[in-house]
Amino acid sequence: MSQFDLPAVTQPNFSLVLVNYKTPDITRMCLELLRQHVQAQRIPVWVVDNDSSDASLDYLRSLDWINLIERPSPGKEAGHIAHGKALDMALEKVETDYLFLLHTDTFVYDKEVFAMMLRECTKTPGIAAVGCVEQINRGVVRDTWRLTSRFCKHYVRRAKTSLGLRSKEPKPYRETHLKSFCTLWNAKLMKSRGLHFCMDDRVPGYTLQDRMTALGYGIKLLAPRKIFRYLDHIQAGTVAAAGTYGKNHRRTKMYQATLKRFEGQTSA
Repeated sequence: MSQFDLPAVTQPNFSLVLVNYKTPDITRMCLELLRQHVQAQRIPVWVVDNDSSDASLDYLRSLDWINLIERPSPGKEAGHIAHGKALDMALEKVETDYLFLLHTDTFVYDKEVFAMMLRECTKTPGIAAVGCVEQINRGVVRDTWRLTSRFCKHYVRRAKTSLGLRSKEPKPYRETHLKSFCTLWNAKLMKSRGLHFCMDDRVPGYTLQDRMTALGYGIKLLAPRKIFRYLDHIQAGTVAAAGTYGKNHRRTKMYQATLKRFEGQTSA
């Protein structure tokens, strides 16, 4: 059989984008889990490095299957702003209709997550994004307790404020904004509206989601138990990996323990 008789590989209609900043261990683990699938399916992968100047950048430069963007030093930008501007650099270059945002502390074990989320985005007209509002899968009991405690705290603070008592600002007790550790956005729709990820000083994507909703587009929310069938995510893993919290911080210890567990799973 000649090469002209071989079936053509359909070019996927989505790309993946990650932002790297001084996380060599988890960046390598994240990309190694993705490599076989994305190469076989010819999925464009964009990685934006936020001036890491460390081993993670050396590793990224060694990969010939990713599109690497080396962003100049973000200076004194807050971490979430630097992340959002890096996403916007990739958005400008992406040519596919859809764009998956991933974090380097997201470990995809079942690549069917991409097809599943793409189906959720395309089966109903007018869907702007698909994702999850929780960063970990706490389970039904812990989720119920968390929602109940936040509900009570919200209304206690509102009551104290109405009585003129000192109180912290009541926060929404329900999460409403998609978390970008694994989120699918309709990039073509975003560009047609002149929208992007970093639009103000909020978490990248939050204002974008609000603007899309105000324009009448839908946001598909996936339950944690559904999305976490396919992947794992270390909550605040990128921050802990960069040493921001300090060695004895609770989240640093959680990150180190979780990373050891994931390393065991991937080497099994």
